[in-house]
Amino acid sequence: MNKKDIAALRRQLKADTDLLNITDLFTVYIMKETSEPFHAQHQAFEMLEEDQQELFMQNFKKLLSGQLDEKLFELKFRRDTEEPTQLLLHKSLLSNDTEEWSEQMLEMTEKIMKEQAYDKDIVITFVKGEYLKTTTPPAESEEADRDTMLSSQFMLCSINQTEPPEKEIQFDYIEKTFKYKVDVDPVIDLKKPLGGFLFPVITDGTGDVNRVLYSAGKPNEPDPFFMEEVLEGEKAMTAKEDKAVFEEVVKDVVGDRMSPSTLASVYEDINYTLEGSEEDETPKLDYRDIGSFLSKNGHEVEEEKVKEAFHKVTDEESYELKASSVLPKYNSKSIKISTKVANISVSPQDLPHVRQVNRNGKRYIMIEVEEDAEISGFKMLPEDIE
Repeated sequence: MNKKDIAALRRQLKADTDLLNITDLFTVYIMKETSEPFHAQHQAFEMLEEDQQELFMQNFKKLLSGQLDEKLFELKFRRDTEEPTQLLLHKSLLSNDTEEWSEQMLEMTEKIMKEQAYDKDIVITFVKGEYLKTTTPPAESEEADRDTMLSSQFMLCSINQTEPPEKEIQFDYIEKTFKYKVDVDPVIDLKKPLGGFLFPVITDGTGDVNRVLYSAGKPNEPDPFFMEEVLEGEKAMTAKEDKAVFEEVVKDVVGDRMSPSTLASVYEDINYTLEGSEEDETPKLDYRDIGSFLSKNGHEVEEEKVKEAFHKVTDEESYELKASSVLPKYNSKSIKISTKVANISVSPQDLPHVRQVNRNGKRYIMIEVEEDAEISGFKMLPEDIE
């Protein structure tokens, strides 16, 4: 499920669309003291008031926001489990019996809460519905886009904490007096989901029940227990972790010194690999790829040495990095040059214009420019280096 698929689904998460229909809503209130259900309730989604529907829709949009491999993770289900989560979710997706589906969601709640503890009461929300995606007919066809539709049944789970009600001072116009008001009912914070998932993943309008999309509460802070024990997905690395592995492997192989132009060339080769892949594929890089990139750009390295570096850093010789995680975001100021005097950000393609030079016993960062540089709106005066 790529970012285009996720964005297309998010756009339909609204109350007034005919391309997405949520039928069932099941909510479970969990007390922090016991980590057990205090109350569970099933509702037909269409019976909610429009404002209520919109609140939930906004919550699901928040759940599906963020970058892949940073906040959203597509997980492949493991096959070595005794009571497969995949089977439970698949059966619940196919169930047309309200009571049966509610029981299955309580079973899923038990999985979520097993060995988990929260600082506040939480509410787990499950919804089930249908997502329709239009297909583009051939140019010579006279069919309208909506004459050809792909239908996918789906489920969403969102975990949200509760907040204590606010204490207020109110003015009573009738009695002409100030009153102290205290609500006792907790408020469900739907604006900041703690986590959740979408099942199945939906790629180009087609559901894949062998995979699930996990959503973390914060970028680069996924919950390993939720991913591997609750959802029973294969181990996933964040983009930040993959980037760190890449840097440590390269340092182990060629050292921690590299010219900006060489680093830029390595990134260009990785970018070429990424651009040459199919849109729905995520190209991976192993020790052979990294060794090839380094050798091509001035560092003659032995493949076996790169393999050993991968094992040293990851405990796996066959570890693969996602190219999209290693590569800086092109067309953005994402490369950081750090010094004690200043921190400078440049885009990856501008790295060849950066040098560290020695002059009169001092080191300087030199950046080749084609126009006058500006500081706070003032153009810098050019100076000759003596």
